[in-house]
Amino acid sequence: MSNIAIIDIGTNTLLLLIVDDQARRVVDLCRFGRLGKGLDASGRLAAESIANSLEICREYRRVMDEHDVRVPHVIGTQALREAANAAEFVRPAEQILGASIEVIDGAREAELAFVSVARALPDLAGKPYIVVDVGGGSTELIASDGVHVTSATSVPIGAVRLFERHLRTDPPGESELRALDATIDARLATLSLPARVPIVGTAGTATTLAAVHLALTAYDPDAVTGLRISPAALAAHYARLAAMTTAERRMLPGMEPQRADVIVAGVAIYARIVSKLQAPVLIVCDRGIRWGLAYELAAS
Repeated sequence: MSNIAIIDIGTNTLLLLIVDDQARRVVDLCRFGRLGKGLDASGRLAAESIANSLEICREYRRVMDEHDVRVPHVIGTQALREAANAAEFVRPAEQILGASIEVIDGAREAELAFVSVARALPDLAGKPYIVVDVGGGSTELIASDGVHVTSATSVPIGAVRLFERHLRTDPPGESELRALDATIDARLATLSLPARVPIVGTAGTATTLAAVHLALTAYDPDAVTGLRISPAALAAHYARLAAMTTAERRMLPGMEPQRADVIVAGVAIYARIVSKLQAPVLIVCDRGIRWGLAYELAAS
């Protein structure tokens, strides 16, 4: 049996997933390169972020060597789609990893998010729902009738982007939070999405929110996947996190310290979507786009 490795290079994190040929987890790592730091304002990747992310690539190359993976499957998302100098990261990263980096568009990102949710949450089959993948630089929204994707949209709002744009004080002030909510609402106003159906949240904001909700002292993907958070609890989490300083958030059980600064902006996106669409529940799924690609590759 041969292992398959997938690397997901995002605006905030670089993720390494190694699975066996039955798509069972062997390694699942998350590191924070923050490639999108300053990108919203400058349009470019910062030198420090490039250096940090290349060091993560070196670590991942060592891990893959330990698990006999020669050529990984590497995908890049919003930061690499957007940055004018993306090649300054992509070229050396490809040399380190020994593989080309496929920069996927929002539609492909949405497709992979749907595949991962459909496999991880089979109880949703046959029922309408919306998958919401909040990343660092963009958010993908995928509506499904429970069998097929009925619409897929990528919008340029994400936890890092909106944090840098709006949340300048610590903790954020009321005017900053109003501006944050208004930006999210303006983007959602242009979308046509079904109302009063469950929202399934994937990626780091959703899973960190779930870990905080459960007050986990050690992250457990199985405890997080399938967790149901009510609209009232989601609104309470948003208010509570927004009232804290970054240092206070870092101390919360379940909080990834590297997300403590941007988590308010990420949770705001979920809170505004659930409110706008009158969704009955937010269901969390640990298995993001890296898992969607793993399922596709294992089946091929």
